[in-house]
Amino acid sequence: MIIAPRGTHDILPSESYRWHLIEDKIKEICLEFGYKEIRTPMFESTELFERGVGDTTDVVQKEMYTFLDKGGRSVTLRPEGTSPIVRSFVESSLYAQPQPTKLYYLYPCFRYEKPQAGRLREFHQFGVEVMGADTAAVDAEVISLAMQVFSRLNVTGIELNINSIGCPKCRSAYNEKLKAFFKPHLGELCETCRQRYEKNPLRILDCKVKSCKAIYNHAPVLLDNICEDCAAHFEQLKRYLEVMEIPYQIDATIVRGLDYYTKTVFEIISKNKGSEGTICGGGRYNGLIAEIGGPEMTGVGFAMGLERLLLVLESLDLIPENLERPDIFIANVGEQADLFVQKLVYGLRNAGISAERDYLSRSVKAQMKYANKTGAQFSAVIGDDDIAAKSASVKNMQTGETDNVPFDHLAEFIKTNTMTR
Repeated sequence: MIIAPRGTHDILPSESYRWHLIEDKIKEICLEFGYKEIRTPMFESTELFERGVGDTTDVVQKEMYTFLDKGGRSVTLRPEGTSPIVRSFVESSLYAQPQPTKLYYLYPCFRYEKPQAGRLREFHQFGVEVMGADTAAVDAEVISLAMQVFSRLNVTGIELNINSIGCPKCRSAYNEKLKAFFKPHLGELCETCRQRYEKNPLRILDCKVKSCKAIYNHAPVLLDNICEDCAAHFEQLKRYLEVMEIPYQIDATIVRGLDYYTKTVFEIISKNKGSEGTICGGGRYNGLIAEIGGPEMTGVGFAMGLERLLLVLESLDLIPENLERPDIFIANVGEQADLFVQKLVYGLRNAGISAERDYLSRSVKAQMKYANKTGAQFSAVIGDDDIAAKSASVKNMQTGETDNVPFDHLAEFIKTNTMTR
């Protein structure tokens, strides 16, 4: 037997309705906020992620699915959503349109890491990106959109943490402070962090190795070393969040795991038992568009893991009953009825009704037993007498009540009486 690769998961029909639930809600909110969907290829040139994400990050160094195609080109399954969208923004000259450009995406990403609850090697992300606006009002809007998703899904027990990691100007001076701090501890750092010390000491603050964490917990705080412009931007962000009555905490340890971030960074944390941890993260990336070959334009966005979001909904018992079920199941008795029901079901579907019938030549009793398993709201049994009478007895599967309904009024009857309409 061939099984699915480790770290992947089949979304079975019994689960897919959960995904529809959150995806439909996300699309509804994005429409209200003025964001339009973008879809990019599943794989990109490896150089895109090395330049965009950063060659000192864990993503590039340890987690990317990279291979040579038949033309000898190095390609990578996308490990995150922002770089491909910025590449598309530049390649398609979207920067020439009136700004800002407000986009959202819902698609799978791939990272080679140890599979665990809510963290798979093929995982699904919802994210938004806004290009072409530098005001902190856009940062606040992006954060408010993420918070709105949780609010509309009735999620509680979450916390918004914000920070500023400055711009290249103030980070350059801060990196020198970090080097001076870490220099006496180089021998105690892991091998990866010793490499980061020369290339990008800020990345040391993102290391998960306990011995490294014990050291950098005492390092100079970046928020205390940002320039005047970055500090003013951060203060304005706080004012926007406060006027929208979005509670937040300042967490000076947030640096995010990707190199393209500047100024605002934020994380939304779940405190709920069984789904603890970061469920959304993002921030501003003012240099990324130029790095990928575009004009000097700003950007800000976030990514939210859908598997983790589902874990939160499950931990709070917020997954509703599956209402994706047939409106009506129509059983048949006899050869003439078999042909008639085929035509009737087809007509109902054309009228927007979810209709099912038997395809296994079951007995009437077995057909009705199967109708019950499908969860159909109504059922009908059609034989020669019903065809002659041009009507059938339609049964409400929950209440047991029956109505005699003419075939030419059946679609109208179902639309009027189904609970999901």
